[in-house]
Formats: sequence, structure tokens, C-alpha cells
Amino acid sequence: MGLFDRVSRVVRSNLNAAVSAAEDPEKILEQAIIDMQEDLVQLRQAVAGAIASQKRMQQQYNQAQSEANNWQQRAQLALQKGDENLAREALSRKKVQTETAGALKTQLDQQSATVDTLKRNLIALEGKISEAKTKKDMLKARASAAKANEQLQGTMSSLNTSSAMGAFERMEEKVLQMEARSQAASELAGADLESQFAALESGSDVDDELAAMKAQLLGSATPANQAQLPPSEPTTQTPQDKAVDDELEALKTQLDQL
Repeated sequence: MGLFDRVSRVVRSNLNAAVSAAEDPEKILEQAIIDMQEDLVQLRQAVAGAIASQKRMQQQYNQAQSEANNWQQRAQLALQKGDENLAREALSRKKVQTETAGALKTQLDQQSATVDTLKRNLIALEGKISEAKTKKDMLKARASAAKANEQLQGTMSSLNTSSAMGAFERMEEKVLQMEARSQAASELAGADLESQFAALESGSDVDDELAAMKAQLLGSATPANQAQLPPSEPTTQTPQDKAVDDELEALKTQLDQL
């Protein structure tokens, strides 16, 4: 393969690619309809011209036929009058008109066939244009839908869906953590209240026990009990008794602080 052929092929391929990339379906379809309508106008003009030619040939044929008939009648009249030379001349003119009529008839038949063909082509082109218009509307709708879908897909692809969903998951996890901390704080507050009430209840038991001990001690110091005791000399507080009293006072102070 020569260098020129290779370069030519590269140029043509690039041009084809550029043209294909620049083609807009809607614009191309509109232009195709315009071109077809222009062809329809030209075909209508051609049909009109062919029909006009057919009518002129028909008139010329009818006129040649009429002239041939006239010369036939004149030849007969000349023979009736005994003028053979004039009759011969009339027959000669009749022959010319007959030949002319025959030629015109051949052309007229051909022109009639041409007109019929042009009419059929005209009807076919009108049908194609009507079909093309319908198809154009359908293709334009499909092209618009395809463009809209392409734009939508581009928009969806530009949106980082996975990142957005990841953000939702992170926020959901964060909300769950916040709810867990709130529940834990509520439980801790409830536990603190329980411990306070338990301390109060425990303190009440100690007070009751202390009151019972006081009552027992007071009951043991009644006059009857004192009368049963043998008289004795006034006792002096020993260091051991003082330690007991001090421990009792400390216990009372501790209970009052609870």
C-alpha cells in the first residue's frame, strides 16, 4: 500500500469521525425532511411539466389526425370533380399528416408512460415524507429521552452516593452512641438515688437500734434494780469506764453525722 493511500485513508477516517461526532440526530432529521420536501417540490414541477408536454402532444396528434381526415375528404372531392392531379396532391398531404400523427402517437404513448411513472414516484415520495415526519418525531422523542437519561446518569455519577451513604451510617452510629450515653447517665442517676435512699434506710435502722440500746440502759437503771443492789460506797469512774463512755459518745456523734 502506497503512502498516499495510507494518508488518504487516515484523513478520510478522521473526517468521518469528526462528522459523526458533530451529527445531532434532531438537526440531521430536520435537514433530511427539508431535503425530501425540496425533492418533492422538484418532482411536482417535473410532473407538471410532463403533463403539460403530454397535453401539447395530444393536441398536436389530434390536429394531425384532423388534417389527415380533411385531406382525405379533399382527395375524394377532387376525384368526384374529375381532377386526378388535385386528388393526388391531397393524398400526398394526407400521407404527411398521417405519418406526423403516427410519430406523435408514439411520443404521446411514451410521454403518458413517463407521466404515470412520475405520478407514482410523486405519490411514493409524499408517503415517504409523511412516514419520515412521523419517524422523525419518534426519533426526536427517543433522542430527547436518551439525552435526559444520559444527563441523569451523569448527575448520579457525579454524586458520590457511597460517600453520602457512608456519612449516613456514621451519623447513625453517632446517634446510637449518644443514646447509649444518655441511657447510661439515666441509669447512673437512678443508681445514685437508690444508694441515697439505701443510706437513709440504713441510718434509720441504726437510729432505731441506738434508741433501743438507750431504752435498755435506762430500764436497767430503775430504783427497783437499785434497791436490789447491795449498798456500796460511792464508786469512782475508772479509766476503763471512761474509755467506754468516750467510745459511746463517738458512736453517737458518728450516728448524728449520717
